[in-house]
Amino acid sequence: MTDAGLLTLVQWLSPAFPVGGFAYSHGLEWVIHAGKVGDAESLADWIATVLTEGAGRTDAILLAHALRADADLPALAALAEALPASRERWVETMEQGAALTRTTNALTGQDHPPAAYPVALGRAARPLGLGAGRVLALYLNAFASTLVLAGVRFVPLGQTEGQAVLAGLHPAILQLADEAAAAPLDDIGSGAFGSDLAAMRHETMDVRIFRT
Repeated sequence: MTDAGLLTLVQWLSPAFPVGGFAYSHGLEWVIHAGKVGDAESLADWIATVLTEGAGRTDAILLAHALRADADLPALAALAEALPASRERWVETMEQGAALTRTTNALTGQDHPPAAYPVALGRAARPLGLGAGRVLALYLNAFASTLVLAGVRFVPLGQTEGQAVLAGLHPAILQLADEAAAAPLDDIGSGAFGSDLAAMRHETMDVRIFRT
């Protein structure tokens, strides 16, 4: 692992990198509106489920496979695009992936086509020389951070409470990163049905702040 590669990945996963992650709540906005998440404890439980049983786990496995030198990237991209359970989840992964691809192409001189976010990130990160477990942990932490920020803004929670929620998720993130790094594609599956339904219900909200 090189310091330069690590700094590059941290830059790509930073809120300052122009993928627009701040605009997506992954259905969390509807859940808060419906009163199912209203404090730090319920927010932590919801995000933990999304990470370990939902899109966090699925995307981590896709990312791990996209990092491999022998990866069939077109096949992975097609699988990643087919997996979202709702239109908004598809928009979230495809638009963030396209934004990441545009910017990393401009920075690296590559000409990669758009792809779902985890595949686009894995494809871009392959030359960085970083271990899969480290890449996955940083990716999952960035995903969790986005959801925590949505909760801080919309529950609302204090910044310190939000950071405590994120810190409490670190053990689950590290364990999931280790598991996903070695998982076959056949292990992809989701049990976070509440998250999927929330994303569907978010589409019909009359007033909303987030795109998903």
